[in-house]
Amino acid sequence: MSKTRVLIIDDSILIRKILTEILNSSPDIEVVGVAADPLIAREMIKQLNPDVLTLDIEMPHMDGITFLKNLMRLRPTPVVMISTLTEKGAEVTLDALTFGAVDFIAKPKVDVISTLNSYADEVIAKVKMAARANLRSLDNRALNNRDTTTSLVIKPKTDVIRKTTTISHKIIAIGASTGGTEAIKHVVKDLPADTHAVLIVQHLPAAFSESLARHIDLVSQMTACIPIHGQVIENGHIYLAPGDQHMTVIKEGFRYVIQLNNGELINRHKPAVDALFHSVAKNVGTNAIGVLLTGMGADGALGMKSMHEAGAKTVIQDEQSSVVWGMPGAAFKLGCTDYVLPLSEITEKILILAK
Repeated sequence: MSKTRVLIIDDSILIRKILTEILNSSPDIEVVGVAADPLIAREMIKQLNPDVLTLDIEMPHMDGITFLKNLMRLRPTPVVMISTLTEKGAEVTLDALTFGAVDFIAKPKVDVISTLNSYADEVIAKVKMAARANLRSLDNRALNNRDTTTSLVIKPKTDVIRKTTTISHKIIAIGASTGGTEAIKHVVKDLPADTHAVLIVQHLPAAFSESLARHIDLVSQMTACIPIHGQVIENGHIYLAPGDQHMTVIKEGFRYVIQLNNGELINRHKPAVDALFHSVAKNVGTNAIGVLLTGMGADGALGMKSMHEAGAKTVIQDEQSSVVWGMPGAAFKLGCTDYVLPLSEITEKILILAK
């Protein structure tokens, strides 16, 4: 097999050096060039034809978002963003994912050498995954959003749910990872204000949780939030798991209640989709709908199997519309999926099943 050829775009000499050493340590990856700014990178892309780019956001001459939008319009290429784990970094990174970036990694903390091994594993895994990403899905996303400053079509909230808020007796549980921030927004944007409660686990750092919840809230008639431990689950609400805790569901009398815990990583993730799905299978059973969207790895597959065995209806995103068909594909292999659908048809199916 040929090596994945990577071009690193970053104005920091030190960051370029760290990423080069990390990526070249993998026998399957070759750093074919480094560029200090997008103008240099533009010429190098023509000459080197890399398989994957790593792209910083703040750079001289042209910011990373502007460069990304131009790239996806003229020469679609898998891009992994280098992001700061701050509120500002979260907002810009979510925009980058909107405009066609496959994924992101945190900017390396050059003063914390002890964490470089685990960081290196993440960088290598995400670059390899990006090389296999569904470019058609990425290209369509970038095309749909290239003439806007954000993917968010802000919907004014109706007062329907405020008048009819009730304890939810059905739960729609959604899991996603790579490519999921956009897929989730696509699914929830047309859900009516009084839809049964939606619980979402998306693999993201804690610093990104509030930003993503805000983005989801803006596009949906439902009310999106980061829940607190012990919160009663209500119709018309979307609950996004915080980026550093598992989210599960228990039943107290006639009510479903959210539990948050700081347990061990599951499938190398916290929050983990499996944690949510297994709890929904145990405590909600036939009153649940499980949905697995695009994502790297297999988190959620075993949980979906337990939901299916408990009588819940299960839906996965198909391979053609997924950025990465890892998580839904793993569930499909387990034979626990009732419906395999393109992203554009999942919302309608959820509403039919939730009646």
